Amino acid sequence: MITRQLRLDFLQKIHIQRPQKFKNLCSLYHGHHLLDEIPKPPHVSLHRFMLSLLHQNRQGEALNVFKKHLQRGPLGIDEVAIALASKACIGHPKLGSQIHGFAIVSDFMAYVSVCNSLMNMYCKSQDLRSALCIFENLKNSDTVSYNTVLSGFEDSENALLLAHLMYSAGIAFDAVTFTSVLAHCADCEEFGFGFQLHGVVLKFGLKTEIFIGNALVTMYAKCGRILDADKVFDEMPHKDLVSWNAILSGYAQEGNYGLEAILGFIKMVKGGMNLDHVSFTSVISACGHERILDFGMQVHALSMKRGYSNHVSVCNVLMSMYSKCEIVEDAKLVFENILDGNVVSWTTMLSICEDDAMSLFKKMIRHDVYPNDVTFVGLIHAITKHGMMQEGLMVHGFCIKSNFLSEINVANSFITMYGKFKLVEDCIKVFQELDYREVISWNALISAYSLNEMYQEALQVFLLASKELPPNPYTFGSVLHAIASSESISLRQGQRCHGYIRKLGLDTDPIVSGALLDMYAKRGSIDESKKIFYETAKKSQVSWTAIISAHARHGDYESVMKYFNKMVMEGIKPDSITFLSVLTSCGHNGMVDKGLEIFNSMINDHSVEPSAEHYSCIVDMLGRAGRLNEAEGFLSQIPGGPGVSVLQSLLGSCRTYGNVDLAIRVSDALIAMEPNESGSYVLMSNLFAEKGKWEKAAKMRRMMRERKVMKEVGFSWADVGNVDECMYLHGFSSGDKSHPLSKEIFMMAELLGAEMKRRRETTRDVLSQEI
Repeated sequence: MITRQLRLDFLQKIHIQRPQKFKNLCSLYHGHHLLDEIPKPPHVSLHRFMLSLLHQNRQGEALNVFKKHLQRGPLGIDEVAIALASKACIGHPKLGSQIHGFAIVSDFMAYVSVCNSLMNMYCKSQDLRSALCIFENLKNSDTVSYNTVLSGFEDSENALLLAHLMYSAGIAFDAVTFTSVLAHCADCEEFGFGFQLHGVVLKFGLKTEIFIGNALVTMYAKCGRILDADKVFDEMPHKDLVSWNAILSGYAQEGNYGLEAILGFIKMVKGGMNLDHVSFTSVISACGHERILDFGMQVHALSMKRGYSNHVSVCNVLMSMYSKCEIVEDAKLVFENILDGNVVSWTTMLSICEDDAMSLFKKMIRHDVYPNDVTFVGLIHAITKHGMMQEGLMVHGFCIKSNFLSEINVANSFITMYGKFKLVEDCIKVFQELDYREVISWNALISAYSLNEMYQEALQVFLLASKELPPNPYTFGSVLHAIASSESISLRQGQRCHGYIRKLGLDTDPIVSGALLDMYAKRGSIDESKKIFYETAKKSQVSWTAIISAHARHGDYESVMKYFNKMVMEGIKPDSITFLSVLTSCGHNGMVDKGLEIFNSMINDHSVEPSAEHYSCIVDMLGRAGRLNEAEGFLSQIPGGPGVSVLQSLLGSCRTYGNVDLAIRVSDALIAMEPNESGSYVLMSNLFAEKGKWEKAAKMRRMMRERKVMKEVGFSWADVGNVDECMYLHGFSSGDKSHPLSKEIFMMAELLGAEMKRRRETTRDVLSQEI
């Protein structure tokens, strides 16, 4: 009675409704015309004959044998025959329901073996509801009954709920129970229960059961406890192919154990173990992660020899491996030879050929392969990377129509995409339409605001997000970038974030420490930047680049070179940003030859391809040194042509060194690019004036008036009040009297100016006396 009540409570919890299809069902005894006629079977035991046919996967013939005996009358039919007939109906629930109907009207449902067999048939035919209907009415359920229903659950929550029910009812667990329940505990949220079950296994001496050992290895591996998985595997007295595949998959999935996966595979081959597609999938995945191309190609050849090279899962990881090893043509060749590619195949290829992603997506649809959320995330990333705005809008429409925007990772990708395309309103719209928001959603919106120089909005969203969810390192990375880049946000907000980071224990994270270091450096606190750098235990490429950039920004050439050389000596590979900071420092300190040496080393020794920013840096460096002809020569090498900033820098150098002819060429290019910006006009007017070319100077000023180009007003910011009162700096321009204390501010500015002048004169007098 207790067991039945517990079962009813369980069924009520999982909201399974009782099916009605058995109400008016005719029995097979009166409906045997539905089965085909067959020759009279030989005079052998019905059970033995049916069982023999089932072992040969001849289910239809086994059913026909059952039907022939039924035609002679029900007296030859017993509970064993009903159970065997149910087994013959696996995959055919309509036929199975007729066997079920016959069992009801013939009173065979009193036999637990019949009920178990029927439940097994329904579970394996994807009809869990009918199986639960039988389970609900069982009065003498046993271990097999519970195991059968457990096998039908796909979701871990209900499966483990039933396992607790089984334990409460005093039903003994067997090897099958442990194997099934441990498989559901592979969901990391349920790992605690699986850990307890491992204790029970050890207590009752069941660790020698190979099925239980395999389930434990799989559970620990899927939950990222690879060392525990390894321990269980080593202690297993007997191992089969499933055991080896379980540990190989664990090694490959963990990421940092690729070499262990490769060594394990070699042991399997040397030990004469049979291999299957799972074995090949795991080791090829490990080869891709470790970038071990030669061995990966040997495994590819072995998969051909063993007949697994055309298996779709093997092909998928082969494409991924060749892509990671930068052998894209071989990846394409594998894809072209797949006999029956699935959504993973197309998605993998789409991520490999990003420049052709849209074309591949259309082909995928034409081949009747329906995309999933991972496909769309990869496609949106490719669209964003290559700036294909129209294609992005089209894919967004497709996702709305096919309801893929309900997938949170797809929506997050669109927020990022619209941020990169500077369509902030669309970012906000996608964000607001989310049913629920995870931390990645907030991060994407903060990053979109920051990317579009809407730094105050980025900070406001961060403060709002912090009330909803705990920030992660990427959240702080985005908001600290906004604070670092903004001229209107108080440094105190950055210090406030720093305090929050310490509270969450994220100050040792390389992303966070790098962002903090950069933020303090950009806001003038170089000592705080150095403190964070030296407190970072494991200094990554990001950390080294950040401290080098910090010193470069503060004009400390000696420190830049010291950190750069130390970085290289410690085996940390500089990236393009590192070199940009070093070249900038060389340029600002007149170290032209050293700068050119580092530029050449970047290309030849470090295999870093120079970008437009690097060439611009060289142009600026040469211009500052007065080597204007060389600087002009470098302009033609800039990918995509010179940008506004490098031309403005070169124009400034032309004025410094009085090169009017080059200045005219540069200013013409600048005015063509930005006809409404005042800087070029003003610089040229001043240069003409300095050279006594008053008519040309007047012409530039007249051109400004005719084109209504206004000279930009100087703007400054002041940090006032405490952190709660003043989130942002107070901005003011020349002659601005909007602040209520403007009179006092101007008086203080005059006093400061007078004091600066006095100290300058005092210093000059002291120097004169020393001379």
